Amino acid sequence: MHPGQSCYGTDVTDIDTTSIRRSAVYGAPPADLVEVPAGAVQLSPLRPGAEAVESLPDAVFDEIVVAAPPGSIERRFVLAHALRILLPDGLLTVSAAKDKGGQRLRGELEAFGCDVAERFKSRQRICSVRRPDAPHGLADAIEAGAPVTLEVSGLRSQPGIFSWNRVDPGTSMLCRHLPKLAGKGADLGAGLGILSIAALASPSVEALTLVEIDRRAIEAARVNVADPRAHFLWADARQTALSDLDFVVSNPPFHAEGIEDRGLGQAFILAAGRMLRRSGLLCLVANRHMPYEDELRATFRSVTTVADEAGYKIFEARK
Repeated sequence: MHPGQSCYGTDVTDIDTTSIRRSAVYGAPPADLVEVPAGAVQLSPLRPGAEAVESLPDAVFDEIVVAAPPGSIERRFVLAHALRILLPDGLLTVSAAKDKGGQRLRGELEAFGCDVAERFKSRQRICSVRRPDAPHGLADAIEAGAPVTLEVSGLRSQPGIFSWNRVDPGTSMLCRHLPKLAGKGADLGAGLGILSIAALASPSVEALTLVEIDRRAIEAARVNVADPRAHFLWADARQTALSDLDFVVSNPPFHAEGIEDRGLGQAFILAAGRMLRRSGLLCLVANRHMPYEDELRATFRSVTTVADEAGYKIFEARK
């Protein structure tokens, strides 16, 4: 990797810092509360194709608008990077729901040496700051939120990824109940790759595509899943053009950027139905209260509840 190349494949020497990229946005700030400059560069790892904020050089943007993540470690990491890549006196506007980090937002920005102006509307706290000449504490916040190898599991991970510092119980349960898999398959919402590792334990699996909307997770999975049959796709599983698969495994999400959305799992089921060939198998785990049975029965020829325990259900569905 040459000096200008980031670990995410972005050549920072190619970035135009003089005209085109004068503003940036992280995530989706509330459109009715915060104005995002036209042409702003997207920086969120949850937007496939976005720039990796970690790879950008210092002091390149005049203005950045951030929808702050709910997790404190991740949020401070993002804020620190935003201040790092702002020009001196550049404008940073940050929004957060009061119950998802908004209560701490002012104090976190002041801890970096910023003078904060704030307003409240629709249960959102909106803070605006000018980048100080010498913000402090940025390196510590960036280090705290950077990728890490977990001591207990040995997995590569990063704060902000789903279940970043522990194996999710639903994933663990599905790993224990996977049948003998064979042929070509996909792991939808693959996360760190834990379920993929279990699927690839079957020697009859020819290829497995890990599909994940979080860039940080897919980069971690590249480290965790050291198998030549594994392929990695940073994409929204609901819009992926995979087809003619023999099997799909999934622990589908039911939160989108901190907001519960039960339709996500239902959309994953529909996507799996499109991807599978005739007689293809879907192995899915879900929280017991998730309303997935009707969608499964409407999409698949047969549906079996393999396990129902500890608040989770495991389904096997045949196309």
